[in-house]
Formats: sequence, C-alpha cells, structure tokens
Amino acid sequence: MSLNIPGLVSLSVFFMLTLATGIWASWKSKKEQQNRNPTEVAIVGGRNINVFIGLFTATATWVGGAYINGTAEIVYLPSKGLLWVQAPVGFALSLVIGGFFFVNPMRSKNYMTVMDPLQETYGNVMGSLLFIPPLLGEVFWFAAILASLGATMRVILNIGGSLAIIISACTITFYTLLGGLYSVAYTDVIQLVFITLSLWICIPFALENSATASIYYTATHQSYQDPWIGKIEKQYLGRWLDDFLYLVFGSISWQTYFQRVLSIASPGQARLISYLSGLGCFSMAIPSVLIGAIAASTDWNQTSYGLPSPLERGESAMILPLVLHCLCPAYISIAGLGAIAAAAMSSADSALLSAGSMFAHNIYRKILRKKATEVEVLWAMRTSMLVFGAGAASLAFYSSSIYDLWFLSGELVYALLFPQLCCALFAPSTNTYGSAAGFLVGLLLRLLAGEPALSIPPVICYPGCSLVNGTYTQLFPFKTFTVLLILGTIIAVSYLAVTLFQRNLLPRRWDICNIVGGSGTLISLQQMEKQMGSPAIALEENRD
Repeated sequence: MSLNIPGLVSLSVFFMLTLATGIWASWKSKKEQQNRNPTEVAIVGGRNINVFIGLFTATATWVGGAYINGTAEIVYLPSKGLLWVQAPVGFALSLVIGGFFFVNPMRSKNYMTVMDPLQETYGNVMGSLLFIPPLLGEVFWFAAILASLGATMRVILNIGGSLAIIISACTITFYTLLGGLYSVAYTDVIQLVFITLSLWICIPFALENSATASIYYTATHQSYQDPWIGKIEKQYLGRWLDDFLYLVFGSISWQTYFQRVLSIASPGQARLISYLSGLGCFSMAIPSVLIGAIAASTDWNQTSYGLPSPLERGESAMILPLVLHCLCPAYISIAGLGAIAAAAMSSADSALLSAGSMFAHNIYRKILRKKATEVEVLWAMRTSMLVFGAGAASLAFYSSSIYDLWFLSGELVYALLFPQLCCALFAPSTNTYGSAAGFLVGLLLRLLAGEPALSIPPVICYPGCSLVNGTYTQLFPFKTFTVLLILGTIIAVSYLAVTLFQRNLLPRRWDICNIVGGSGTLISLQQMEKQMGSPAIALEENRD
C-alpha cells in the first residue's frame, strides 16, 4: 500500500491548526500572568476560564483516544459487547459525583492540585509517596495514547508509527509547555468539534456499505453468530461491578479532572460544568458504539481487509480506524483520522500538564525548593514536562506492555489515592499514621491480588478466582473491597494513634508525626470521636 498523500496533507493541516491554537492560547496565558500569579495561570488558568470553554475542556477530561477506540473495540469483541461498555456511564457519573461532593471542598481552600489536601493533612513525606501512582499513571497514559495514534496513522496513512509518535509528542509537548492550561483548554474546543463532526460524517457511509449487515438485525437475532449487544454471565457480575465502580470513583482522584474544575471562574459554575460535562462525555461515546456495532456486523471478506478478520489477526484494538479505512470512501476516512488524532491529543496534553503541575507545585515548591520564586516554579514545571514527554514518547514504542502498565497504575490510583482524598477532605481528623497504614495495606493488597496482563500470579485468591487459559482471574470485586478496607484502615489507625498518645499509653516522644501536643495542627480526641460518630454530617458540611 502506498503513502496516503491526501490523508497526510489533511492531518498536517489539523496538526498546524491545533498548534496555532495552542500558541495563541499561550499568548493569552502570558497576558494573564502579568496580572496574576504565573504558576496559578499555568496550572489552573488563573481560575478565570469561562463557562463555554470550561464545558468543552471538562467534557474532554475523559473523551480521548482510548475512550473512542476502546468503546468501539468492546462493542466489536464477541466476548464483550455493548453491555460491557462501562466507560461512558462510569465517566459521566464520576463527573457528576465529583461536582456534587468534591468541587466545593477543593475550591473553598483554593487548592491547585489534587495533591494539595493530601499534603496539608498528612504532610510532605506522605504526599511524596502518594504522588508516585498518579505520576506513573499520567506518563504511561501519555505513552499509550501516542502508541495508539502511531498505530492508527500506520493503518490509514501507511506511514511509520515511530515517525507519528515523535511528531505527535513534539507538537503536544510544545503547545502545552508554552500555554499551560490555557493551551489545553482552547485546543480541547477544536479537538472535540473535530471528533464529533468527523465520526458522525463517517457513520452513514459505513452503515450503507454492502459488506455490512443491519446492526439492528445483528443485535436482536440470536441466530446471528455474535450479537453485539453481548451478555453478562452470572459468574462475571462481581467483576463487572468492580470495573464499573473503578471507573466511577477511581476517575475522581486524577489531576486531569481537578485541573479543569479548579480553573472555572466560580465554584457554582464549576459544579454546573461538571454536571453538564458528564452528559457530554456520555453522548460522545454514541458514534464509537455505532462503529463497534458496524464492525461486528461486517463480513470482512467482502472488504479490502479480507480474511482473517481483525479479531483473528489480533487487531481488535484498531477496529475503529479499520472501519473508517475499509468501509468508507478515502476522503471520508481521512476525516475520521482527524477525529482519532483530535481525541488522542485532547487526552495527551492533559496528562502531560497534570504530571508537570503536580511535580512543580507539590514536589519542587513544597519539598525540594521551599523558597523558590514563581518564575522558578514555572520553569521547573516546563522542564518536568519536557522530561515526562520525552519519557512517554520513548515508552510508546513498547505499546503492548504500556497499556498494561497504565491500567495497573490506574488501579493503584483508585486503591491508594481515592480513599486518602476522601479522608483528607471529609474526615480531617485522620492523620499521617492512618494515611501511611492505608498506603501500605492498599499497595500490598493490590499487588498480592496479581495482574494477568503483566503475568503476575495472585498470592491472595479471592472467592471466584479461577484459572482461565493458564491465567488466574479474580472475579470477586477485589479493587473496591481494597478501597473500603483502606478507608477503614486510615480511620481506625488514625483514631488508635490519637488515643495511644493522648492517653499516654505511648510516650509522646515517639510521636514523630507530632499529631498531639505542641503543634496543635490536628484536632483533639474528643473532636475526633464526635466527627467519627457522624460522618454523614461531616460530608454534608463539606459539600455545602
């Protein structure tokens, strides 16, 4: 297959448009920095993003390359189907719940990152430990997006994946480094418009292709070999629920979410945008669902792809670009490529900004250089983004393992960060001892549960753990069980530590975290007992 010149030209125009928008946004960011805190402008847009831009960028929080590609893939897979497409509902609910419970506590203290309340409550040492899972997650996520984009360009444009990865990484890093959140937010507008228009333009052509059967027929007739609606076997209900809760609650504790809602002009607008972006996130999945259904209803032998099918070749992850390339006219598939590139870039720039923001604000400013000037912090942020971007681009060449590493790090964020964030915001009576105990318990439980994708066998076999094709699979909702256990551990150990020191059951000199006595930074045992006794009241007070 020869190089797709029209597609290459079209994609180049899109990249130039995105880059130009990012550079224009960086100019706007520099104007804002003259009147506001430069670091605050770079990380949260000076808390001055309007409702229109805010809605687009909040919707783009989770609508990325993996979102639109992964949704189509799951619908296409015979072993999954539509009933296993959990991301649209899960991410939408996470945005709604985040707006309802988490926006006010975060905005009331003018936090800039998700790590701020953790460092404030549990100290810089614990903050440094809790920084590791999200940092790894953001870097692996960036790398996975670049790898996906490279593979897509290889399918449609017939250019080397390595070249696509390098160009994409350089473009994204350049405009994010220049403009910070302003560049991310304004390019999100262009990228979401591209995604929406491009995919909806492609769908009618794919539906009308002679190789594609009626998706209504293939969904409703059991006589069809693999109905794309799918089904959930009884033994997999626990795993389905666990994955769903992971998407809903695990998504809240990422900096990519908070960098959006913390940038909106007022708390009320931030809550409203969080709710509306949940609806936008859900609706953006509809084209991908239709494309997955089309792929499942296609006789691939009648297309230029031929046999064996994408499933048999192990190319299910590429099903969306394959549908665009094989079932649509060439000029239409080029438009679809723009959608995929836009989706990938809207996620990648957010991940890069998140990693750089947390490093510069929470590690460099608060630990490494406590007297650093704002300009110095800004340069630390830019330097870290260059390092993280280069690292992610290097990792992108190992795409198969990168997705597995990102998934594991995402689960660690759910297990380790979400319960810590809940306690820091809604149970401030908890302390460093409880946080450290929760971290250790969570890390051990998650690693001992094993990870099939990385060939890590389980040491703890939960109920329903079964051997499938030589690999142990946990069917029990162990991720959510781990989160609940960590919550209980943080609260119980915090209460126990205060009791032991305040009642002199342990010498005060052993209190290395200084949770009682001189500093007065934490509440008394009586206050703690009162707060522990009515968590609902504490949660409601924080929400209001």
